[in-house]
Amino acid sequence: MKTLVLVFHPNLADSRLNRRWAEEMEKQSDVTIHRVYEAYPNEEIDVAAEQKLMEQHDRVILQFPIYWYSSPSLLKKWQDTVLTYGWAYGSTGNKLHGKELLLAVSVGASEDSYTAEGAFSFTLTELLRPFHATSNMIGTRYLTPYAAFGVMQLTVEQMEQTVKDYLEHALKPAAE
Repeated sequence: MKTLVLVFHPNLADSRLNRRWAEEMEKQSDVTIHRVYEAYPNEEIDVAAEQKLMEQHDRVILQFPIYWYSSPSLLKKWQDTVLTYGWAYGSTGNKLHGKELLLAVSVGASEDSYTAEGAFSFTLTELLRPFHATSNMIGTRYLTPYAAFGVMQLTVEQMEQTVKDYLEHALKPAAE
């Protein structure tokens, strides 16, 4: 299975966790890493190139830090420009049908903050629901997201464990 990891981090060089995730994913066979903010520093997205890249892979991973209970802005812009009518959805938009979509997110707050009773009143699953809806619209199979919580407080050992956990989760075959 060919896997495409689209890394949406506006300052990847200063990121401990997302940078490590990308570095380790890059070492894996049949994995393509695409650092989207580096590819488009002026946010001028090459739609045809992005679509071609997605067509060449079986699983697409959107890797990003949670920003204000959502994604970094370039990811939203990327969705708006790349997932076009007639290509990704609509009566003839079937180019992604049957592919798998997985989210890999890093979260600054603790996991217990993301509960109905927690500081934010919503679960991470609830906050990621628009991505699930998008997956439904474009015909991809939405896989269980991978999340690392409390990333600013992780020790080096804990961070390295998330790297192992992420690789295992992201690269294992999907359950039928």
